[in-house]
Amino acid sequence: MSVTYELIHKDKFTGARAGILHTPHGDFLTPIFMPVGTQATVKTLSPDELEDLGAGIILGNTYHLFLRPTADLIQRAGGLHKFMHWNKGILTDSGGFQVFSLSTIRKITEEGVMFNSHIDGAKKFLSPEISIQTQFKFGSDISMAFDECIPYHADYDYTKNSTERTHRWAERSLKAAATDQAVFGICQGGMYEDLREDSAKFIASLDFDGCAIGGLSVGEPKEIMYKMLEVSTKFLPENKARYLMGVGTPDHLIEGVMRGVDMFDCVFATRVARNGMAMVSPKTASRGRLVIKNAEFTEDFTPLESDCDCYACKKNFTRAYIRHLVRADEIFGLRLLTLHNLRYLQRFMAAMRKSILEDKFSEFREEFLIIVNAQH
Repeated sequence: MSVTYELIHKDKFTGARAGILHTPHGDFLTPIFMPVGTQATVKTLSPDELEDLGAGIILGNTYHLFLRPTADLIQRAGGLHKFMHWNKGILTDSGGFQVFSLSTIRKITEEGVMFNSHIDGAKKFLSPEISIQTQFKFGSDISMAFDECIPYHADYDYTKNSTERTHRWAERSLKAAATDQAVFGICQGGMYEDLREDSAKFIASLDFDGCAIGGLSVGEPKEIMYKMLEVSTKFLPENKARYLMGVGTPDHLIEGVMRGVDMFDCVFATRVARNGMAMVSPKTASRGRLVIKNAEFTEDFTPLESDCDCYACKKNFTRAYIRHLVRADEIFGLRLLTLHNLRYLQRFMAAMRKSILEDKFSEFREEFLIIVNAQH
C-alpha cells in the first residue's frame, strides 16, 4: 500500500492515538489537521507559507477541480503537486459532498449522480469510477471513495437506502482504483446507531488504506455527533488511519481525538479569518475567538496571542494594525489572520499529540473544557 498508518502510542485512559501517516510525499505525525485547499490553493497563502506554519497534508476538492480546470489539464501539468508547487501530502475528497450541497438540480441513481454545475449550469455526471479516475489523474496521495453525505434530518428508510448504496459505491471505488492508488472508504449511517455500526463494519471489511467518518457536523447537536462518532470508531481497524471529515473547531478536534480519530479537515479556520476573526486559546479570549473588527481593538498594540509563534505574532503585527487592515478591506489583514489561525491549529494538534504520548490527554481535555464551560 502506498499509504500506511503506524500507531505509536495510545493514551492509557482514553481512545486518543498518536501515530505516523506514511505517504509518497512524506511521513506526517498524527493527530493531524489538514488545511483545505479547495481550488488547488489554501486561500490567500503560498505553499511556502503553508510549509512554514507546519502544514503536512492539505485537502483538494474533486468537484471543483473536476469542473475547473479539469482533471485532464492537471494531469498534463504533471499532477496536482506539480501544478500547485506543493511537495507534501495531498488528500482529495470524492466530490460527493459538493454535488449534494452545491447543486440545486441533481439526480441520484445507482450508477452515480447527474448534476448541474454551479458555475455555468452545464450537465455533469460523477460516479464512483469517474471520481476515482479523476483523483488518479490528480496524483493525490490519498483518494476518497464516492459517497452520499446524508442530510441530518433524513428519515431512517432514506438513510438506510443511501448508506447501502454508498457501500456499493465503495466497492466500485476500490475496483476502479489503480494498483498504486491509496483510497480511503467512508462510513455513513446518518444519526442512527445501528446504521452507523453496520456502515463502519462494512467499510472496515474492505481493503481500503484508511477509513473516514462522513455525514457528521452537518447541523446535528454535538451530543448526537459525538455518539455517532463513538459508534463508528469502535468498529474501525486499529492499524488504519481514521479520518473525521469536515471538522475543525478546537472542541470538535478534542472530542474526535478522544474517540480515536487521527485526521481532520475543515474550512472553519480560513473562512473565519476572511471574516475578521482570530482563533486563540480560551485563556486569551472568551470561546477562543477574537473578533478583530470590534472597536475594542482600535488601540490594542499587542499581538493576536502573546505566546504564538506564527508570522503575524512573531513580527508583532498588532491587533490594532490588523483591525485597520480588515476594516480597510486590505488582503494583507486576511492573510495575517489566516496564517495565525492555521498555525494555531497546528500548535493545538501538536499539544494534543504530546499529551497522548505522556498519557495526559484526559488532563489536557479537562483543562480546556473547564475554561470553555466557565465562559458559557
